[in-house]
Order: sequence, then structure tokens, then C-alpha cells
Amino acid sequence: MIAKAKIIPRLKELYEKEIVPKLMKEFGYKNKLAVPRLEKIVVNMGVGEATQDIRILDGVMNDLALITGQRPAIRRAKKSIAAFKLRAGQPVGCTVTIRGTRMWEFFDRLVNIALPRVRDFRGLPTRSFDGRGNYTLGLRDQSIFPEVDYSKIVKIKGMNVTICTTANTDEEARRLLELLGFPFRRR
Repeated sequence: MIAKAKIIPRLKELYEKEIVPKLMKEFGYKNKLAVPRLEKIVVNMGVGEATQDIRILDGVMNDLALITGQRPAIRRAKKSIAAFKLRAGQPVGCTVTIRGTRMWEFFDRLVNIALPRVRDFRGLPTRSFDGRGNYTLGLRDQSIFPEVDYSKIVKIKGMNVTICTTANTDEEARRLLELLGFPFRRR
């Protein structure tokens, strides 16, 4: 029986070899396991128009599956809202939680391929941290990812990408993301 060689993503290797020692020195950690790391990435797409046309949700789910490499879960409305013609239980979006190798590969593609393709991109704001070391960014359309075929897009939709870290403070998380190559705006 031949054992498969385990392929480690490029960014994870960089994290383990260079970033962990830098963060240990910078923040005074005594143990490697105390150093902040990426825990998961959650990609969410809201599709309010799915109440009128369910095909839009199918197209968005296909795009999200191509982008993340994982099948999205459908999110349903919790309450009925008459003004929006929405009933409880109707599909209103989809979400994917990525961990492990897929997470590192998605993060690498986001930082090095997708974000530079955004028109008039000047960096991401540092104020989008939540106080617990997690960062959320909004993207206006899914076509910035090279996996998505522009001619097959049913409707251009935005998405929220939440990067969850094990950092205790926003400062530690910001430094971790900076060292991983996250393009923050210069102050």
C-alpha cells in the first residue's frame, strides 16, 4: 500500500515557519499553541430576490460552491415580513464554513488573486474587526474570483467573508492578517 504525501498549503507553511516565531517574539507568547491562528472562514451570500425567482438562488449556490470548493447550506427566513413579501421558512441566502486545507487555499486565493481584481482597490479598512479578533469584509460581486464564469452568472450578488481567528484582541488579529499578506489600507 502506497501512502499519499500530504500537501501543505503554501500559506500554512509560511505561517508555521515564519509567522509563528515573529508573533511569539512580538507579543511575548511562551507556547506555540497560544499564537493566534486562522480558525475558519465563513462566506455568506444573501439572496432576497429568491422569494420571487428560486433560480437566482440556484445560480448563487453554484457560484459559491465553485468559489469555496464546498457545497453551500441554504439559509431560510426566520420571520414573516409582509413588506418584503417574505414568509418564514423561505430561502433567503446561502453560507459556507471553510476549515483546514480548503480554508488556507481560499484565503490565499482571496488575498493574492481576488482582491487585486477589485476595481479601484486601495486596501481594506482596519475598523472591520469585531472586538474579538474576527474580521468581516464585504465584496460587491462574485466575478472577482477566477473560478466563476462571467457568462454564466445569473445575477451579480455580493458576499460577506468573515475570517475567524483565535486571537484575543483585534491588534493581535490585525498583525496576524498583515503577516499573512492581507492588504490593509496604510494609515
